[in-house]
Amino acid sequence: MADVTVRKVRPRHLSIMQIRLPLPGFVSILHRVSGAGLFLCLPVLIALFGASLGSPAEYASLQNALAFSVLGLPLLKLLLLGLLWAYLHHFCAGIRFLLLDMHVGIELPQARASAVAVLGVSLGLTVILGVLSW
Repeated sequence: MADVTVRKVRPRHLSIMQIRLPLPGFVSILHRVSGAGLFLCLPVLIALFGASLGSPAEYASLQNALAFSVLGLPLLKLLLLGLLWAYLHHFCAGIRFLLLDMHVGIELPQARASAVAVLGVSLGLTVILGVLSW
C-alpha cells in the first residue's frame, strides 16, 4: 500500500494587510517600535544632556538656543511629543511584559484588559505631559 501524505496549501507571500492581529499583538509590536525609536534617538539625547551639564553659562546659552531655534518649530515639537509617547509606552508595556513573565494576567481576558490599560495609560500620560510642556 502506498503512503499518501496530504500537504497543506500554504500562501507564498505574507500579506500584512490581511492579518487580523489582536490588541495584545499591537501592544507588543508598538513596544518593539518604541524601543527602537528610543535607541536611535539616544545619541542626540545624550549629546543634549552632556551639553547641559557644563557651566551655568553654557546651560543658559543652550537653553536659549533650543527655545528660539529648535523648539520653536512645530514639527520638532511633534517629534519630541512622539519621543515622549515612545518612552511612556515602552515603560508601561515593559511593566506589563514583566508581569506576564511572572505569570500574572496570562489569561486571555486579563491580557486584553492589560493591553487596553497600557494603551490608555501611555496615551493619557502623553496628552497630560504634552499639554504641560507645550
